[in-house]
Amino acid sequence: MPTIKNIVVLITGGIAAYKVPLLVRSLMRADYTVRVAMTPAAATFVTPATLATLTKHEAVTDDHEFDHPEHVVHVELAQWADMMLVVPATANSLAKFAQGLADNVVSTSWLAFDGPKLVVPAMNDKMWANAATQSNVRRLKDMGVRVLPPAEGFLAEGYTAVGRMPDLDVIQLFVDTYQAKQPLAGKQVLVSAGGTQERIDPVRYIGNDSSGKMGTAVANAAAAAGADVTLVATKMLPVLPAVDAVYVTSAAEMHDAMLANFEGADLVVMAAAVADFRPTTVSGNKIKKQSGDDALHLDLVQNPDILAEMGAQKSHQYLVGFAAETNDLVANAQAKLERKGADMIVANPVGYGQGFNTDTDTVTILRPDQAPLALDEAAKTEVASTIVRLAAMAM
Repeated sequence: MPTIKNIVVLITGGIAAYKVPLLVRSLMRADYTVRVAMTPAAATFVTPATLATLTKHEAVTDDHEFDHPEHVVHVELAQWADMMLVVPATANSLAKFAQGLADNVVSTSWLAFDGPKLVVPAMNDKMWANAATQSNVRRLKDMGVRVLPPAEGFLAEGYTAVGRMPDLDVIQLFVDTYQAKQPLAGKQVLVSAGGTQERIDPVRYIGNDSSGKMGTAVANAAAAAGADVTLVATKMLPVLPAVDAVYVTSAAEMHDAMLANFEGADLVVMAAAVADFRPTTVSGNKIKKQSGDDALHLDLVQNPDILAEMGAQKSHQYLVGFAAETNDLVANAQAKLERKGADMIVANPVGYGQGFNTDTDTVTILRPDQAPLALDEAAKTEVASTIVRLAAMAM
């Protein structure tokens, strides 16, 4: 798929338009080049001057569509764009797009563009639920348009319902994770993420530095590839609507949640950093320092090996594990691949600024009867997309 670099943001006339300048800044920070076109109604909520100042490009409106006679603006925008993003998408604009109407610079730009099209509807809950709107959404999906459904939240009307524009970080994910093809459509994917915490007492625990970023990135990449995803996580990070997040704390809780969802999964990715041991007993009260004692001794017991248990039980599932290592990376990961019954092991060096709690990772992918595949350092979102792509090809 060609790299997405140039994004045209099409703004239509909903109250959520006031949030779009912040989204534009976020897209630009992510190294996209952004241009804007807006309907007359959108310009009543946010000014073209604001968008022009942020993007360093003129915000195209109906009033100024023909200010540059050397080209037809809506055609020039369509030729320049790698992606079009409609945000917020009103019920009226969805109806126009679905029926091919072209009566303003937004709808003509949309009609002239033949690349990736993403829409983010936001409207009153009754308008969203209306049969006509839902019919238009289905028609757009049939045309290949990707739709990020509205969230439940506090609406402009003063009550809570489904219709609110999704949070900006979710819209950013929607853009960042876009995939032209969806090889996991119709598949069930189960992913774990984050480091577990094993309680010592009410205020202390044994844990690790895992942030959950990689596992969450895998879950979002799988959702973008068309899958229905269950994410069992210890950290709450932004996820796409197709990701059903289940939050746990301990290794035992993660074990139970993963095994409860294992049978129905087609692809399982065990990215969580699960504690190997837990205290034999957990104190009901904070453990106090005792006079004369200069040490605290804890008895530990081994936690269940979730990956090995799933490896022993798998039937149709494609099973991916992670190996976080401080030394002998490939050798340790190869041994884990064979010992745990996995179909793929993603080996990554950790510690002292590597792997855990970073936005990038350097991994080596191991699979049975194949040479190790070493990937250059890349954003965890990019690594996650590679893992999902390779797993989908092997399934």
